[in-house]
Amino acid sequence: MTETYELFAIKYAHHDRDATANFIDDCDPHEGNMPLEYYVWIAINENRTVLIDTGFNAKAAKERGRELIRCPAESLKLVGADANEIEDIIITHLHYDHVGNFDLFPKAKFHLQDKEMQFATGRYMRHKTLRHSFDIEHVTGMVREVYKERVIFHDGDTDLFPGIKLHFIGGHTMGMQSVTVETKRGRVVVASDASHLYHNMWDENPFRTVFNIGDMMEGHDKLRVLAGDDQDLIVPGHDPQVLDFYPAPSPDLEGIVVRLDVPPKK
Repeated sequence: MTETYELFAIKYAHHDRDATANFIDDCDPHEGNMPLEYYVWIAINENRTVLIDTGFNAKAAKERGRELIRCPAESLKLVGADANEIEDIIITHLHYDHVGNFDLFPKAKFHLQDKEMQFATGRYMRHKTLRHSFDIEHVTGMVREVYKERVIFHDGDTDLFPGIKLHFIGGHTMGMQSVTVETKRGRVVVASDASHLYHNMWDENPFRTVFNIGDMMEGHDKLRVLAGDDQDLIVPGHDPQVLDFYPAPSPDLEGIVVRLDVPPKK
């Protein structure tokens, strides 16, 4: 029997950037500033709490010129969760902004695609362009977690828990995975970096950081299939519009946390 979850996106960081940095092809309709927001996502019901990604820390923010607004692990308190008690974390991929802070979750098991560990530790990391978004300390740290028996590997699509599924995508990285979560409004597709922005999908113009463009484009199609007739069920990984489209759980969390388990406002 499936289960449904409350599902939240929590903003923890921000980066101002030009629109041209967000698309492979020319993007005349989107010239000018097009910032990225950085999120972690969390699914909660009476049986379990599942975190999707762990964000980055102050050191990474300084090194990469990002604005860290709040510690992702501490921010879980905003929705009643405790980093010290989280038992399952889905790592969508091993880029610095999705796997940093993994050491702040003492009880967690980390769910990762086989191909992502292969990618982050294999031959492609010889190339600066492909390793730019990885942090060697995160990668070697995750290898240590393997030896501690805290990493659970997955080979493709997986029914992880009732109502939560992993979907192998590829493209952005070799082992990129997205997550579907059953909610009261339907099956929400947490794309993570399978599509950074709504316009990456809408305009069929992928994000610049990519391992395989063809797989990324096919991944956009897979996201659409997963969402079915309601494309509003797709939630991209870094789009500021997510904060505009969805309601906050309470007025004091406006612009910080949004509920993805309810329909968008527009």
